[in-house]
Amino acid sequence: MVKVAIFNVKKQGDVQRVFDEARMNQLKSLYDVYPEVLLPTAEDLESAKDFLKDVKFIFSTWGMPRLSEEDIKKYLPKLEAVFYAAGSVKGFAPTFMNCGVKVFSAAQVNAIPVAEYVFAQIILANKGVWGMLTRPIDARAAYFSNFPGNYEATVGLIGFGAIAHLLAKRLQTLNLKVLVYDPYISEEEAKEYGVTLTTLEDIFQNADIISNHLPDIPPVFYMLDSKYFNLMKPYATFINTGRGREVVEDDLISAMIAVPTRTAVLDVTFPEPPLPDSLLRTLPNVILTPHIAGSSGDEVHRMAVEMIEESIRYQNGEPLKYYVSPEMLAKMA
Repeated sequence: MVKVAIFNVKKQGDVQRVFDEARMNQLKSLYDVYPEVLLPTAEDLESAKDFLKDVKFIFSTWGMPRLSEEDIKKYLPKLEAVFYAAGSVKGFAPTFMNCGVKVFSAAQVNAIPVAEYVFAQIILANKGVWGMLTRPIDARAAYFSNFPGNYEATVGLIGFGAIAHLLAKRLQTLNLKVLVYDPYISEEEAKEYGVTLTTLEDIFQNADIISNHLPDIPPVFYMLDSKYFNLMKPYATFINTGRGREVVEDDLISAMIAVPTRTAVLDVTFPEPPLPDSLLRTLPNVILTPHIAGSSGDEVHRMAVEMIEESIRYQNGEPLKYYVSPEMLAKMA
């Protein structure tokens, strides 16, 4: 039976939450699983070395450690694949890839609840719900009358990765115009998803809803600044479920103060949460949620299921769904 190890930075925590009893039992029915979650310490590696020398797969989730190439070669000489039941693998994948180990990620699975969250926010924002709730009851009807609703409104998506792809499919159920800024997307792909490629300026100037889906990579750090935020329509909403580092916080704050009928719905900030003296905490037209768009509650089990099924496909030589190539890694959040 194939030997499997589970690594994490904690013995108890996210592993047990994502791989609950049902998912762990499934894993154990398929593989010979080391009985403990292993920490990336010399003590744990040494204590498990006799088992690890034959391990073929590693499973993990949030908290997967970045093992050194030396430790991978010394303790895991037969390791073929890491199945990561969470999102970004940038923190640990490079050393494994350098050792010829394939890495698989449930990022596309984690994209599902994010797309659902943004879809819900778009529906609410086009009704003016967030701004309405901060106004006196007798003033809400007048405020609401300025919003387009969800028929023939314009939505702008910044970045068109896995989350935006899923979101675009959901937006096709509404009669909306969807603008996309992403220099890596072809006209053919845009047509497939019913979106129109355009510039950032066009999105900020004309969209009723602007949603950020840029990856967290240096070329786009602090790209969204006053040049764009000052173009927002008076009743536009900016939604951020990407990363906070793409936004110049002071410029967003200034745009929200300058036109208080605008709204920002921020599930991510940089730093996260905002600093204690940040105006993001107190502005009535800024809605903060604590990074909840991704998988939560029972949604996390879906990532475990998909990684277990991906390992079965790998074993059987079947087409794979979640392989992360080095080229993909360079563009991932």
